[in-house]
Amino acid sequence: MSDVRLSDSEALLAQAHAARARADFAVLAGAADALLRLNPREPRALVLKADALAGQGDHRAAVSFYGAALAHGRAVASPSPDLRAELERAARAQVEGARRFEQGLRDGLEARGFDPASSSARFAASLDLMTGRRRLYAQQPKFYMFPGLPQIEFQPRETVAWLAGVEAAAPAIRAELDAVLAEPALFAPYVEDRANRPKSDQAGMLDNPAWSAVFLWKDGAEVPAVAARCPETMLALAEAPLCRIPGRSPSILFSKLLPGAKIPPHHGLINTRLICHLPLIAPPGSHFRVGGETREWKEGQAWAFDDTIEHEAWNGSGQDRTILIFDVWKPEITAEEQDLIRALFATIDAAGGAGAPRLGV
Repeated sequence: MSDVRLSDSEALLAQAHAARARADFAVLAGAADALLRLNPREPRALVLKADALAGQGDHRAAVSFYGAALAHGRAVASPSPDLRAELERAARAQVEGARRFEQGLRDGLEARGFDPASSSARFAASLDLMTGRRRLYAQQPKFYMFPGLPQIEFQPRETVAWLAGVEAAAPAIRAELDAVLAEPALFAPYVEDRANRPKSDQAGMLDNPAWSAVFLWKDGAEVPAVAARCPETMLALAEAPLCRIPGRSPSILFSKLLPGAKIPPHHGLINTRLICHLPLIAPPGSHFRVGGETREWKEGQAWAFDDTIEHEAWNGSGQDRTILIFDVWKPEITAEEQDLIRALFATIDAAGGAGAPRLGV
């Protein structure tokens, strides 16, 4: 029986190759289907089926068969040269098919009124996800997860309207920052070793002065010696819904990143807050990524983001980059929930679980 099947397979392969050479896609499809009935996971048969579909104009279906061929081809321990060549061609065809599908999709949507520059940003993001231009990132808090919150990288401005008032105060805040910068000893590495926690190098950032900070508030407590020198900064935050959890937050700080420095990808600790940045010294070339979106800091233009979604930063300029950072409650967290979250952490601390989570960039 196996000899018959082998003979059938060889005859069908020969028929399929001949049909493909003369672009007879109907015969090619029939031969490929027959091969797949013998072995639905045979990489060559899957490639031939994809070729037949592409030749008949069904490029979307062809891409799926090219993908299946590549998946099953990876399981072949020692592919023959002819199989390797088929798989390489399948990989190229899959990329081209995906490009053609995406272009047709975008052209069709634009003909129906979609404008990438002005239409719904959420729809544009969904299109990028569907076509593989964008990867899906989710909240991954390292300490506390509050379920049911939107998975949003950068918070929409209409939900943080008070941020405009902080931006308006940027010149006054910058003046206070300049006075602080005049005393470099005030800055210390942002990631510092803690005696009550295991040492973690955090990709070379531990005690690294390339990323340093000076705190006005730290772990939910005012740093009087610094806050008193920055009354305009504190006044600008009076309307912000600061995330107040005794012993833990808010943290308010000036964060400095030296030229060429990189903050590696990481996740924050709790997903009930937003981290806010107000760029004060932002030379061109300093960038920040949250999930699938990368932005360049621009002086006086603030944003809020979810730090439990993977994020990273780098300063590709030749100058220091310095921003104001603070944390606020997410707008979805009700007053009752804020009280309950405070009670939760108070209970943890009372049971000997103190150890303040630090605000991340």
